[in-house]
Amino acid sequence: MRDAIKEAARASLHLLSGAAIAILCHLMAGVALFTACLTVTVIGAGVLPESVLLLRRLAGRERQRTAAWTGTPVPEAYLPLEGPLPARVRTAVTDPGTGRDLVWAAAQLLYGMALWYVSLVLWLPALIVDGVGTGLAGRRPVALPLIGRLADLGAEWSRALLTPAPSAARDAALAARIEQLTATRAGAIAAHGAELRRIERDLHDGAQARLVALSMRIGLAKRAYDSDPVTARKLLDDAQTQAEEALAELRHVVRGIHPPILTDRGLTGAVRALAASSGLEVRVSVTGLADSAGAADDEPAAAPPARPRAPGTAPAPSVPRPADGRRAPAAVEAAAYFVVAEALTNAAKHSGATRASVALTREPAALRVRVKDEGRGGAEAGESGGSGLVGMRRRVAALDGTVRLTSPEGGPTMIEVELPCVW
Repeated sequence: MRDAIKEAARASLHLLSGAAIAILCHLMAGVALFTACLTVTVIGAGVLPESVLLLRRLAGRERQRTAAWTGTPVPEAYLPLEGPLPARVRTAVTDPGTGRDLVWAAAQLLYGMALWYVSLVLWLPALIVDGVGTGLAGRRPVALPLIGRLADLGAEWSRALLTPAPSAARDAALAARIEQLTATRAGAIAAHGAELRRIERDLHDGAQARLVALSMRIGLAKRAYDSDPVTARKLLDDAQTQAEEALAELRHVVRGIHPPILTDRGLTGAVRALAASSGLEVRVSVTGLADSAGAADDEPAAAPPARPRAPGTAPAPSVPRPADGRRAPAAVEAAAYFVVAEALTNAAKHSGATRASVALTREPAALRVRVKDEGRGGAEAGESGGSGLVGMRRRVAALDGTVRLTSPEGGPTMIEVELPCVW
């Protein structure tokens, strides 16, 4: 009896909140009439999108309430209200979600209040019937559970009215996808522009300056060749040194565009080279990827000499390698390489860590990269983070990938990247 009363009380609270939403729907009806009058006069057309947004929030609250009661989310599908005012008004009028929400609001006015009133009427008789039946006959309550069924009925009606049609869900998903692609395209363009500016800066400040100095020294050596061969030889030696430095600068710029080591040794070899030169103790694990460097999966970047096997012990199991040996597309490998490079650079410079781990995993339709360091943490995940993290997110988003950063204060910091990939 006690459990039945608790469940009936919970159902009554649910019905009470439904009645409150019904009252808000009654107020929304007045807002709708007011908006319709203003829209007819054209002058107040700007109120229509805001009223539709208000209706969406009210319907969204009902979806949350229904999901909390049933334990199953109620999907929603709306076209985005963006752009200039005429486009927003047109979207608000033509969106099937607007009509669906209006029908729900009109129905909620009726069943939201009706179910609440019925539950109030049921309480006293249910307590008497179930109290007598439970106390004298020892049977289970049969009247109090009816209040819970009323709440179930209201949730079913709300779900039926607010669940979008398949075509509306497809249209909303397509609109959301277009919006996402527009954002990632803008991010890719911004990242491309930043990369071009970086290359231009590196060429101007590095290789170009050295080439200008080289040209000047060769000119001075030519002038001094006949009168002072010793000075000319010294100038030529300096010119050769500067030519080598300029060549090194150009190689550095080329590596920033597309590292040649990716072409020569593949992603696993390039990542192992990054790990070895990072200044940290980095463990690299590879699952399902071809390893052109000849290192086994799950082998540390700088592995210690193998210890002799004790007598009577079984040999370590070998990790199976992919039979096809296929590599990810060049763009995916480059993105994964730069993610690892940026993550290890941040770990070495800012985290205070001495150890890190890198995991490359081949999945049926994706390449997963995970970089973890044991530093102090505190890295910011949003656009307010460092330029390296922002650039990483933009580079990954351009390939329709995802980035997940976990960095609580005190560490550890973990960056997980998933890059869609067709093998």
